[in-house]
Amino acid sequence: MTIAVTENIQSLYDVEIKLGLRRSHDPDFFMEWCRDFEELEDTEKTTLDRIKGSYIYHINQGCLSEGTVNLLMVSPLLFLAGFLESPFSLRSEQSVEISDYDGSVTYHGRIDALVLNNNLWIVLVEAKRSSFSFLVAVPQALTYMTASPNGDKPTYGLVTNGDHFMFVKLQQSQYDLSDDFSLFKRSSNELYRVLQILKSFQNL
Repeated sequence: MTIAVTENIQSLYDVEIKLGLRRSHDPDFFMEWCRDFEELEDTEKTTLDRIKGSYIYHINQGCLSEGTVNLLMVSPLLFLAGFLESPFSLRSEQSVEISDYDGSVTYHGRIDALVLNNNLWIVLVEAKRSSFSFLVAVPQALTYMTASPNGDKPTYGLVTNGDHFMFVKLQQSQYDLSDDFSLFKRSSNELYRVLQILKSFQNL
């Protein structure tokens, strides 16, 4: 039986029960997002400030579609992080199928943006309309990440609805989540940290 991911994987509970994943309680399991990073260049900060300003301008006009979120936020971030250049390869609307824990059900879905390097999945981006909670996309992203050919190596993901960003790590049957980076934090531009983490994935 083949069913749609979006209709049947809607919570972390679904991910754990249907796919056999479990959240790691080891504080060292997902340290890649919270270490010290190189300072961004001034030109990168200026660009990120403009991206944030442009997004907030458009979101103030009303809810944004998933395609608009990708256009305003995801594509510029991938470009700045270097994922749109050699040796990386971008695949959009990539179709995947994943079997459940006991192999009785196959889930079918499409990934919004997939960046590959030598057939290894490096970054998975799952964008949701800005009117939706971005946490809706986390279990779906984890489901897609289980189709990674990385074997024992970790797979990393970025989940966003434009307003919020969260990184995900999956290794074998364990996963964990980063903090929530909010675009509406007034004291700083959280896109700085998001870009630093994305850039660091190139060296993992």
